[in-house]
Amino acid sequence: MDIGVFIPIGNNGWLISTTSPQYMPSFDLNREIVARAERYGFDFALSMIKLRGFGGPSQFWDHNLESFTLMAGLAAVTSRIRLYATAATLAMPPAIVARMASTIDSISHGRFGLNVITGWQRPEYSQMGIWPGDHYFHRRYDYLGEYVQVLRDLWETGRSDLKGEFLTMSDCRLSPRPQAPMKIICAGQSDGGLAFSAKYADYNFCLGKGINTPTAFAPVVERMREAAAAAGREVPVYVLLMVIADETDEAALAKWELYKAGADREALGWMTQQIAADTRPAANTNVGQIAAPEGAVNLNMGTLVGSYASVAAMLDRIAAMPGVGGVLLTFDEFVQGVTDFGERIQPLMQSRKAAATLAA
Repeated sequence: MDIGVFIPIGNNGWLISTTSPQYMPSFDLNREIVARAERYGFDFALSMIKLRGFGGPSQFWDHNLESFTLMAGLAAVTSRIRLYATAATLAMPPAIVARMASTIDSISHGRFGLNVITGWQRPEYSQMGIWPGDHYFHRRYDYLGEYVQVLRDLWETGRSDLKGEFLTMSDCRLSPRPQAPMKIICAGQSDGGLAFSAKYADYNFCLGKGINTPTAFAPVVERMREAAAAAGREVPVYVLLMVIADETDEAALAKWELYKAGADREALGWMTQQIAADTRPAANTNVGQIAAPEGAVNLNMGTLVGSYASVAAMLDRIAAMPGVGGVLLTFDEFVQGVTDFGERIQPLMQSRKAAATLAA
């Protein structure tokens, strides 16, 4: 099972709380995290893109770096770990993204890939005057399909002449092309998102579910497997999880309760308001899940809370699930979290014996 780290490109990581660790994003912080991840045998690091935060007393995600330039810098100071940037496809023309990706492929010597997002938070784009209108909610994966087709054409042949409903290319050229096949990630969990992933993506990311329920996301994996099979492809699922670990289950749980007690209600309310702008049914979607009130303090991602041994056992259960290719981990404290994973959790995992031996 692959292990990735979802690096904190935005302030405070993925905890919308005033009692969780409070910090600003910086290149130095992310370099330290990725350097440790590489040392401990992590397979990849991924950075999101966020163009407007949620506000509130914690100023959640009001402070963000930019994904491509950050990953280009990290490519220059790493040697093995795979790196993924995120393209805000409404704001970045595909021909420019294809060229930036090819450039970072050159810096990293073939270790770069791309996460593509459609954009669900209207103010990110309306603040720049580029929101296409709320009808976009219903057509966003149609747009993304054309977008990725342009990327694939340019990376694979150096040329695109696509004439689509949303994009028109006229002898568009790219050179040099990437030296390694460029992998595409999509986190769509709706029927449209899974259909897109089945046709265009190499990996699909989904949110884990619940607290210490490591296999609760199994229905999403099965839906992805069915969609991929219908398209004649295999698309492994990578599961987004938060790890809150300590010496004992009780100590880890105490930290989780502390973070929940400080939930930033103002920021959470603003997030819920933005999600409500998409009037389509929210069932079976990532945005529908993150809005659920019971665990919104960390965007309702699956959360593994416990001792190092407990977390290792839960991750091994995930590794045994058919269709799962890996996990993408966040931590309450990233530098210490990556270190604890490498030194205290990974050595206890049956599914990571080879990586643990290499790291040692």
